[in-house]
Amino acid sequence: SGWCGVALLAGEPGRGALLFLLLLLLLVLLLLGCSRPLALRRGPGRVGYLPAPGLSRGEAARRARRARRPGALPPPFPNGWYRLLDSAQLPRGTARSLALLGEQLAVFRTQDGQVYVVDAYCPHLGANLAAGGRVVGNCIECPFHGWQFRGEDGKCTRIPYAEKVPDFARVRTWPSCEVNGMLLVWYHCEGVGPTWAVPEQREVATKEWVFRGQTEHWVDAHIQEIPENAADTAHLAFVHGPAILGGSDLRYTRSKLWDFMKHIWKAEWQPEPEPNEHCSRLLLQHTATVFGKHVSLMDLTVSARQVGPGLVFLLFEHAFLGRGIILQTVTPLEPLLQNVVHTIYYQKNVPAIIPKFILRAECIQFERDITIWNNKQYLPKPLLVREDVGIQKHRRWYAQFYSAKSTRLPAQQGLDW
Repeated sequence: SGWCGVALLAGEPGRGALLFLLLLLLLVLLLLGCSRPLALRRGPGRVGYLPAPGLSRGEAARRARRARRPGALPPPFPNGWYRLLDSAQLPRGTARSLALLGEQLAVFRTQDGQVYVVDAYCPHLGANLAAGGRVVGNCIECPFHGWQFRGEDGKCTRIPYAEKVPDFARVRTWPSCEVNGMLLVWYHCEGVGPTWAVPEQREVATKEWVFRGQTEHWVDAHIQEIPENAADTAHLAFVHGPAILGGSDLRYTRSKLWDFMKHIWKAEWQPEPEPNEHCSRLLLQHTATVFGKHVSLMDLTVSARQVGPGLVFLLFEHAFLGRGIILQTVTPLEPLLQNVVHTIYYQKNVPAIIPKFILRAECIQFERDITIWNNKQYLPKPLLVREDVGIQKHRRWYAQFYSAKSTRLPAQQGLDW
């Protein structure tokens, strides 16, 4: 869905289309600059809500959240791998306290580079291990009484004032991994260990593709709503058809001012067979017209691979624009609050302005979706037509990430809980 933004880039050898492209690239060049990676953070409530007379942006967002009826939601925390931090955000010898998936976690990196994830609260008197605690060897030390807990198994190895450490003194540990420049944690409501691994993108690991930017958004929706857009092919032309020049405010994207540019989408979503049944693929083909003429260089095929409930590998290749990947991660912070990060890596020999433009276009398209997600109701039995068959197919595929013991939300009157 937000994945569609990468297709809005290029031109035709024709004079008018080429002029249009040059002007557009010049505008982006002025806005983004050429050297530094793109960094765009949209805080909670900053996008996805319409203004209300007499209210600030934040107040309008809070009012909309209180008034909204979210519907009969699936369990809020599917089983799978989720992004915690970027690798660079956790230097050696440091610890971070993170709240996500209904848990409070302490994440720390030892001096030799190993990362561990444990429950944040010390079993002694409940202090937060990462709020003032320090890394000692392969342990994290509680800031309250100096108890030290080993990262690999959570066992307490030292109590400064005690002659003996009880065998049962330990904190819960969480499976984690570090891949593609990210730290990830495995969540399963029944404590089952990882059933699949996060794939490593070879070009990122070998640094053939370099980091060119990142966007971050908070979405007030259930996690399932976000990947479900991949199977909802009917929304592509209506929401993502208007040119990115129309911006992300849905009240204005269909303005006649931008009618000179049209986008045509063809999309096919399919789950993958065993042993990769936890994966699915979206094949997206895009063509465009400018002033009624086909713009051949905007013909683009994008392959987006969903891996589990919260990871997407969006690969694209173009003769003019080069090759790269956008990594999309969706992490549930609360039942209806998702942290969504898009990170782009691109081949070194392509000017940085190209991937930055791609990521900015992606951001505009994704923010159009956020307005839908922030204000919609989840319908377990939606009214569908034959052309919507992909939506039910996606829901059956996504159901594998829920367990019989998955926590379910009680009926809610609004989103302020």
